[in-house]
Amino acid sequence: MIYDYIIVGAGSAGCVLANRLSADGTKRVLLLEAGPSDWHPLIHMPAGIARLANNRRLNWSYRTEPEAQLNGRTLWWPRGKTLGGSSSINAMCYIRGVAGDYDRWAEATGDARWSWENVLPWFRRSEDQARGTSELHGSGGPLGVSDLRYHNRLSEVFIDSAITAGLPRNDDFNGPSQAGFGFYQVTQRNGARCSTAVAYLRPVRERSNLEIRTGALVARVVIERGRALGVQLQGSKTVIEAGDVILAGGAVNTPQVLMLSGVGPADHLREHGIGVQVDQPEIGANLQDHLDICTLDGSTQKITYDHLNELAAGWRFLRHREGPGTSNVAEAGGFVRSRLATDERCDLQFHFVPALLDDHGRHRLPGYGYTVHACYLHPRSRGQLRLRSANPAQPIAIHANYLSDAEGHDLQRMIEGARLSRDILSQPGFAPFRGKPVFPEQAITSDAKYAAFIRRKAETIYHPVGTCRMGKDANSPLNSEMCVRGLENLRVVDASVMPSLPSGNTNAPVIMIAERASELILNGNKPAARRSSD
Repeated sequence: MIYDYIIVGAGSAGCVLANRLSADGTKRVLLLEAGPSDWHPLIHMPAGIARLANNRRLNWSYRTEPEAQLNGRTLWWPRGKTLGGSSSINAMCYIRGVAGDYDRWAEATGDARWSWENVLPWFRRSEDQARGTSELHGSGGPLGVSDLRYHNRLSEVFIDSAITAGLPRNDDFNGPSQAGFGFYQVTQRNGARCSTAVAYLRPVRERSNLEIRTGALVARVVIERGRALGVQLQGSKTVIEAGDVILAGGAVNTPQVLMLSGVGPADHLREHGIGVQVDQPEIGANLQDHLDICTLDGSTQKITYDHLNELAAGWRFLRHREGPGTSNVAEAGGFVRSRLATDERCDLQFHFVPALLDDHGRHRLPGYGYTVHACYLHPRSRGQLRLRSANPAQPIAIHANYLSDAEGHDLQRMIEGARLSRDILSQPGFAPFRGKPVFPEQAITSDAKYAAFIRRKAETIYHPVGTCRMGKDANSPLNSEMCVRGLENLRVVDASVMPSLPSGNTNAPVIMIAERASELILNGNKPAARRSSD
């Protein structure tokens, strides 16, 4: 059988594409996912994220190479490995970014279709907003977006303390203004996680023209005479043929598949014995991510999630879809335009967790406490991905290069975020709960000591993008329609296409990109060989 479309990766983008491209019943669609089905009950109970961190069946559990600016540490990079991808294991925060993010994409791609005015309809199309339809929100779409059904008392204390510190309240970070502090809206429906597998795939799995294969690791795209013919799975010599191949594996896996297929930096591919189909030096380059620093305090009151009665919470969730089992754990947060901001956008984001969270929650600390995450939203540092070998089962080498910008721009913004975190936690509202400081272990008064703390403790907050960027210049791997330059019938649709990081979490923007891509594909914008700007 020759499929009309093969989609590689059933994550945040792949599930959207599978739904939309198979909708009229005339196109044969094959969706390939390296991980298993999303059957695990902890996926669907939001608070289950605390127990998913170490589940290697559902998580690629990548690690970076030693990071020179972070004391040579290797950082853990979780990525979803199941139907729904990272939307099945993330904290469900629904954040789009701001207009300036997408207007910059339009400028980078030379395509006004990526401007805020033109992407907003695709955000609204995907959304089933529990608050109802408005100028900025949609309802009736596949993706459930709702207010939290339950939150910890300390999350309210955090918001009130931010206001006491002179920062505004904001009840909709996707509204007219992003700035301020409040509760996150989440990708949930009826108190349960609404991943893209639940939202887009589950309702259409019985379509006769849609085939879904799990446990299917793609070894390479088969390319002949400048055209993608199909894919080969690991351990198989059979070519699965398609009219179009769409890579949706994410910012880590998609560049790896391209390089294994002969599309990437020519000399690097030859080092691993891979025949060069297209010499494209920027495949795997332009890697961007949000680095995050956590400030932790102990709690004198046992009201945090540190020692939650998981059986009781699980039973309450299963019976009534309510209680702490419906919490996304990162319940509250905010956005700030700091004194160091260089443009009109907020440059710092915060997440509050009413629990002690060290090393992504994998290092369980004794006692009770709470955590403030702070990340700088517009880093100038850039990393890259490189193959370790031609073996598709071997993880790619991740050189994130955090804090590597020559001017120290990123580090100064991270220091600002850590200072503001401590300022909020020092407000009177926390006085009845405040125990001993956990991280940093004692008061910090100098930039140098904050820098040392950040180098010792900073981690990813899970937003890698940009490794197959769209652009109007001939060096960009993709054109503005997400077609791979130099090849026919091959397209990329995932976070790797982003020219730059949006101002916030990346899941909602990836879903928007897939909605946008499905319309381009169905309306006949067929992938074609392009080597110059359009």
